[in-house]
Parts: sequence; structure tokens; C-alpha cells
Amino acid sequence: MSDQEFVALPEGVSAENFAKAVEAFKAVLGADNVLTTEERLTPYFKTMMPVDDSEYRMSAVVQATKVEQVQEVVKICNEYNVPVWTISTGRNFGYGTAAPSKRGTVVLDLKHMNKIIEVDRDLGTALLEPGVTYQQLFDYLQENDLPFYLSCPAPSAIAGPVGNTMDRGVGYTPYGEHFMMQCGMEVVLANGEVLRTGMGGVEGSTAWQVFKWGYGPYLDGIFTQSNFGICTKMGIWLMPKPPVFKPFSVIYDNEEDIAEIVDLFRPLRLNNIIPNSVVYASTIYEAAGIISRTKYFTGEGHTPHEVVQEIREKEGLGAWNVYAALYGTKEQVEVNWNIVKSVVEGHGKGRIVTEEEAGGTQPFQYRADLMRGHMTMQEFGLYRWRDDRGAGGGSMWFAPVTVNKGSETLDQTKLATEILNKYGFDYAGEYIVGMRDLHHIIDVLFDKSDEEETKRAYECFDELLTEFGKRGYAVYRVNNAFMDKVAGIYGQVQRDVNQTLKRALDPKGILAPGKSGIDI
Repeated sequence: MSDQEFVALPEGVSAENFAKAVEAFKAVLGADNVLTTEERLTPYFKTMMPVDDSEYRMSAVVQATKVEQVQEVVKICNEYNVPVWTISTGRNFGYGTAAPSKRGTVVLDLKHMNKIIEVDRDLGTALLEPGVTYQQLFDYLQENDLPFYLSCPAPSAIAGPVGNTMDRGVGYTPYGEHFMMQCGMEVVLANGEVLRTGMGGVEGSTAWQVFKWGYGPYLDGIFTQSNFGICTKMGIWLMPKPPVFKPFSVIYDNEEDIAEIVDLFRPLRLNNIIPNSVVYASTIYEAAGIISRTKYFTGEGHTPHEVVQEIREKEGLGAWNVYAALYGTKEQVEVNWNIVKSVVEGHGKGRIVTEEEAGGTQPFQYRADLMRGHMTMQEFGLYRWRDDRGAGGGSMWFAPVTVNKGSETLDQTKLATEILNKYGFDYAGEYIVGMRDLHHIIDVLFDKSDEEETKRAYECFDELLTEFGKRGYAVYRVNNAFMDKVAGIYGQVQRDVNQTLKRALDPKGILAPGKSGIDI
């Protein structure tokens, strides 16, 4: 095969050697599972980052169906010095989709490794392959009458538990800290060996999915958000379905109330009165799920404040919209509900809305579904916010982490809004409460079909990272285009340690080079 027959080539790899690697892949996986033509690769090309997608084109996509094939793939990559970027479902839209961090990298797609290996009805554990989607697992639980809730991210149906957990994503039930609810991994290392973490290395053990730690150093964490290995199986814990589920919202009309709101709800979360991830969603974040802004505004630049106020009044939204839920027996929920009502009513600013009062209206129903682990795609309404075409296909999640204190949220909201508005973009943000931390989730929406606006979006995101970093705020995830910059914010010592681990586990640097700013 000649150079022209490949869409891209890995850096430093000749067309001749890459052709040999491709033939080796075909021998292991079958020709149908090795994609090299532009026609077959096109579904993998699109990104939502403010970059030229051609800069992130892969040289090939290889699709494995079992762990032994993954082992052979990495051996071939080592032999021919071919880098490989692994995806499970490739649906992390605001974080880079399926694109590798470097042009010419081979993408290893694990979507066909989609077995639900085991669900233990008594213990509430599941052992999954990386291609399993939340929808697939949800359907499995329903079909087998298994009494568990899932905790899933907002675009739940098409995403997968393994990929989301490996990137340390979050959900909205009491099990919303997904990596905390993970137990045991099977990992293919760069040399082709298979590591089973925790109790998985003990022959005949039945405790792989119940005891996280095993013996010696705890290793699972180093494989998340890294390029040290390829996860091919993962254990997760499932939340027992409670007898009573009571979702509610509290609507606040004043933007400045965010500081008081956070401080008001913090003791309820810390004391487990509210056991799930409380969400504080801004007007635009909630409006995007139900309308396009063209209903109220068709001008250029960011949405004027008076228009945002009009949207609140006519769509029944607050400046801040709080969502939470209670879980447990009838008696438990009744006691905790009285506590919540007393706190909110005593504060005197928020209007409580229950599921009965909401009557299936949006966005309440969408939020309630998330908090009970039901499947939903409504968050993709964000991509229709700017116009009905889907905002030109541009989206980046900016997700700084801070402490669960009101003063922090007031400063962060103002800073983010100022920077976004400066570049002509809207503040579409929400805060998700872990317990003592807050994830400040902001979707930077732009028209990728507009070259000038795409340039502005890049500069805006870069400034967000820089200015928040100066104040001690850093994101916990980021898209491929900014991974190196974010790694720099976390300091040189951490980068050096990561590089040491990388060189020890992957001396040729074949696994996802550049992931999280880590390279040899």
C-alpha cells in the first residue's frame, strides 16, 4: 500500500511499515474489523473541539471483540512503533469524542466488547466489558427484574459505565461518584500482559467485585485518565432500588443567591439528609433543554441579561434551579422531607416544587429521571440552544473543581460569565455537589462551521483555563486540545511522576500518547 492509500500516518512510521502493521491487525481481527479507508473512518472524524478536525485524524480504527485480541493489538503496536488510542463508546462529546490526541494514531474501538458478564442480585455488583452502554445495562436490569438503580451521566443512553468511570465522570444518584463505586479492573498492559487489580489476582477469589483494595499498593486509580493500560473489564456497584424516591426542585430568582444556596444545602448533603448529588443549574443551562434561544433572541453575541430574565419569567425557570432527591423507606423520606422543607422555608427565598406539582413537565422530569438512573438524551438540547441547527456542532466542557462553599461559587460564576460574554458566548453552567466538593460544569457552545467564531471559542477556553488557574481552580477533565495545558496547571512534580510511571509501564510510548499530558 502506498502513502496515498492511508488517511494519515503515525508520526515517524513509514507507509511501508504501517501497511505491515495493518496486515497484522487483519490477521488477528479479520479484515472487516480493520478500517483504513476515508469512507469507513469518516464516522470517527468529527470532533466538537475548536480545531481543524484533520489535525486529529486517526490512521486506522481496529475493532476487538475479546481481551486476547487486545493483547495481540498492543504487541503489534510495539513491534511497529504504532501508537494506539482506546475508546469504549466514544461518546464523550464535549471532551473530544473518538479523536486521538495525536494525528495518525490508531484508534482501538472496544464497542464490540459489550458483554454484561455478571450481575449479582444479592450484592448489587456488576462485571462489565467496556462496550456496554448504560442503556444496555438498564435494559438488562429491567428484563431480569433486578432491583437496582443505575448512576449515569446526563447523556446516559449512548455512553458507557466503563468509559465514564475511567474518565472519573459523575452521576446524580447517591452512587454518583462513579470511580468510588468501581471495584476491580482487568487491564491489558503495554507489553500485552493482563493485570487484574484488587482481589482479581487471587486464583479462585469470589471477592473481586466487593473488596476494592486487595493487597499492597492500590493500583486502579493510576489507570484512570491515564495511558498506562487498557481496561477490558470493570466491576461496579449498583444502588439497591429504594422503596420511596422523592425528587424535588427549589427555584431561586436572584443570581446573587447562589452563595446562600450552596451554604444552605451543604449541611443537608454532609449529613446525608440529601444523599445524592445536588445540582444548582443556571437559567440558560435549564432553558437549553426545552427551547432554542431563537425563540427570544436572534442577535449576535451572548444573550443579553434582559432576554435571560424574560426567559425565566415566561418559561418558569429560576436564576438558579436546585435539584435533589430523597431515597429510602416511607418513614425515612418523611422525616428527611420535613427537615428539607424546614430549612428551605426558613431561609425564605426559594420555591419548592415536588414531582406531583411539576406534573411531568420539563425540565423537572428530565432531572427526576437522572436522579433515578433512567435513560435520557435531553441534555443534547444544549446543542440546539444557539440555533435549531445544533449550534454548528461546537461544544467544550469547562469543568473546574472547587470547595462546597458559597463564596467560591459567586466568584467563579462571575468570572466565567465575564470571560464567556467577552468572546460572545453564553454562560450555560451548573454546579454538581460531590459532598465537600463542587464540579462547576460549563458548556462552551459555539458554531464550528464559522471559522472566526471557532477561533474565538479556542481563545475563550484558553483564557478560562488560564484565569481560573491563576486563582487556584483547575478542571478535572478536558478535551484533547487542552490536555497538555491542564497538566501544566497541576504542576511539574505530578507531570514528572506520571512520566516515570509511563516509562516503566509503556517504554515505547504506544498507549494513547499525550493523554492527560502524559508522554515518555
